[in-house]
Order: sequence, then C-alpha cells, then structure tokens
Amino acid sequence: MKKQAIITILLLIFCGVMLCSCESSYTQQDDNTQIAITQQSYEPDISSKINSENKQTSPDDNRQASITQAYLEPEAPSKIDSENKQEVMKMGTIDLMQNISAETITPLDNEVLHAPEAIYKFTFDIFQNSFRDGENTMLSPISIISALAMTANGAKNDTLKQMEEVFGISIDELNFFLHNYIKNLPQESTNKLNIANSIWIKNDNKLVVKEDFLQKNAAYYDAGIFNADFDAQTLQDINQWIEDNTDGMIKDMLDAIPQEAIMYLINALSFKAEWQNTYFEHQVRDGVFTNSDGKKEDAKLMFSSEKSYLELENAQGFIKFYKDNEYALAAILPDEGIALKDYIKQLDPAALLDTIKNSHSVKVNAAIPKFESEYSVELNEILQNLGMTDAFDGEKADFTTLGLYGNGENNIYISRVLHKTFIALDEKGTEAGAATIVEMAKATSLRPPEEIKTVYLDRPFIYMIIDCENMLPLFIGAIETLE
Repeated sequence: MKKQAIITILLLIFCGVMLCSCESSYTQQDDNTQIAITQQSYEPDISSKINSENKQTSPDDNRQASITQAYLEPEAPSKIDSENKQEVMKMGTIDLMQNISAETITPLDNEVLHAPEAIYKFTFDIFQNSFRDGENTMLSPISIISALAMTANGAKNDTLKQMEEVFGISIDELNFFLHNYIKNLPQESTNKLNIANSIWIKNDNKLVVKEDFLQKNAAYYDAGIFNADFDAQTLQDINQWIEDNTDGMIKDMLDAIPQEAIMYLINALSFKAEWQNTYFEHQVRDGVFTNSDGKKEDAKLMFSSEKSYLELENAQGFIKFYKDNEYALAAILPDEGIALKDYIKQLDPAALLDTIKNSHSVKVNAAIPKFESEYSVELNEILQNLGMTDAFDGEKADFTTLGLYGNGENNIYISRVLHKTFIALDEKGTEAGAATIVEMAKATSLRPPEEIKTVYLDRPFIYMIIDCENMLPLFIGAIETLE
C-alpha cells in the first residue's frame, strides 16, 4: 500500500527592508504624477545628500543610471525626509525612496477582519495546485501574496478584478491587513523573523512609472525602490539582495534578465527559531521513514511529548511550539492507506484553521524527522488556473496604474512569477527562507480524548509554521522523502 503524507510550512517573517542608498535627482512632475526614468552618470561608491534644492552626481565610465522623482503630495500617507543623508549602495543601483515611511496609513473598517480566512484559502489554493505526487513541496503564501499585492497596486479594470478574486479580498483591504499584520508580528531575540520588499525599475527612458504606485508600495510594504541598468551587474545585485534578506538561505534565484523585462517586484522572508524544549541527545534516534513509493529510508527521528493534539477527518497531528509560544509547527499525518495527493485535494482550509485554533489539550507522543528541503517553482500556470489570466496576457493586461512604456505602445504584463524556499529542521529548531519574484515585461507586441495520542512522522506528512495569535500559516510544505 502506498504511504503518503504532507508537510506544510508557512512562515512569515518581518524585518525592516535592507535599504540601499543612492544618488538621485528630484524634480516636480506634471499632473499625472509620474516618475520618468532618465539617464545620468552614477558613481556607486560615493555617499550623497539630496534635498529639494540640490542634487549631486558623480561620473562613472561604465554605468549610467538615474531617477527623476516627483515630490510627494502633502496629504500622501508617507513622506520623504529630504534632510536625511542617503548612503550609496555598492551594488550599483539607485535607491529611489529610501526615506519614505509608512506611519500615517488610514485604517479601514471592520470588513478587513475576514482577511485571515481569505489568505488561508489563497494558501491552500496555491498549495493544492503546486503539489506534485512524489515530490517535496514547500511554499510561503505570505511571500507570494505580498509580491503579488505590490503588483496589484499597479493593476486596474479586469486585471485587478481577477487578481482580487484570486486573493479573495480587495487590494485595499489586503494592503491594510498585510501592513498591520507584519508590523505587529512578535520579534523576540529567540525568534528571528525578517521580511523585505523591493521594486527594481529598468533604466529606460521609454518607461514611465507612476508616483502613486511607488508611493503606495513604499507606504504599505516598506519597499525599497531601485533604478538599474538590468545588465549582468543588476542580476548579481538582485540575487545578492535576496540572499542578504533571507539570511543566505536563498541563493542565485534569478537565472537571467530577459531583454523585455522592465521591472521586478520582490519579497524575501527568513525565519529562525528555537524550540520551546530543545531535544536532548537521547531523544534523537535512528529510525525509518517510509516515502510515498513505499521505500524505506534511514532517518533521524526526534522524540518528544507534546500537549496540543490535532484531530481531522482522515488525519491526525500535533502542534509543537517555539520559544515564547509565539510561533509553532503544526504537523499533520494522513491516515495510513490515504494517498498524499488525494488527502491534499480534499483538505478543507476552513476546517483545518478551526482545528488548529481549537486543538485538544492532550498528551501526544510525537516523533519528527530531521530534514532539510529546498523547493522552487514558476507560478504562472498555477495562478492562471486559479483565474488570474489577464495579468499574464501581453494584450489584455492592464497595469496602467503602474505606468506606461513607450507612451502605451508596448503593453506591460507579468511575464514570470518565481518562488523559491528552503527549510532545515533539527534538534535545536527551524530555519526557513523564501523569496518571490514578479517579473514585469513589455509586450512585444473537537472534544479532547482521554487517552494519550501517538503521532510519529515516519511517513509523508504535512507541516506548517504558524503565528500563534492569528494561526496563519507562514510556510506550508509537503515532505514525501528525506533523500
């Protein structure tokens, strides 16, 4: 009989964006409040101070990059502190909005309270459509939806409507929820969480990016916004930014920059946490993990006693807490005889969320295998299957709220959505990282039981890393093999 199960991890990580400084020149724009990309000499190794009456540039024989930026309107939700000194990044890109803060965002009404349920549904829509039989799967839904939300801030009409339908929530509600959710995540010394967002704009005088689009993403997502030549150096810069903001866990994610690419919207996450009760040497023993093909694999199993039991239809599991009880690992083991792919297909996100929120206070004899897993996927087809079709269509996409290319002669659309994750779980705790890249291109044309429960994750299983206040999955994945 084929044994299968799932491991689900969702990890959300919050940190200040590692903003890079640069030289830029600010000029007042017309009523369309657009940001025009222009060419100007740039020296990446000098610091500059920019204010409304002064601009500095330095020559460089090899690189050309600059920005002309409109001043933000006084009533905008964020502002530029023109007196602050901006340090230039060595990576050779210009940070366009380093001094924008997000401290005056206007609250929404109580309608945003349904956001966690919408994100939970989005999580499992993506997970169920990403899973491939016989392969380990791991996603960070928060990373994916953050990068897509920044992109949606540039969409309108049917393109925006389809994106909102896939999200299950309006973009205004999603912006507000994610901003406050990430801002209020616990940041204890034993639980290191980082989240960073950035937007990379091609140095092309045909590309005009609207100020409101950049303003909104800086305000809600604290996004660093950079202007670069989209050459080999830019490829190195983007990959280095992702590596830096995932604590070295996600490397060389972007393989190449196509000629048609004009913008990248990127989210990066990293998570490191110690168990509330780390494992002693005698608790780690040699064992066997039976993969989805029925093959026996050598494993290091970590045995413990837990206190939160999960009981679902055709599955059981447990919750294991990290230090300070602010984050936890939720592990779900389908019953023997149920194929992993079949269990994932019938999994009800609402029922799972309710089960995690109402776990049984029961002693659980638990075993978790030590494992390390890496996963990457292009999400284009998955998102289109969920209904987000126009955004990927060079003719139908409407990202005119983002900006224009060639006075609108070349339409702007999403060419790729890339996602990559990493997790390492051992006796001390968990390290996990994720990154999502949205590439924009110009078109060429339960009651607790009395008995002790036993859940040994010695065959495929599902696990999630969740925040304990909202019970939202930060990472979700599936482990079918340890090899």
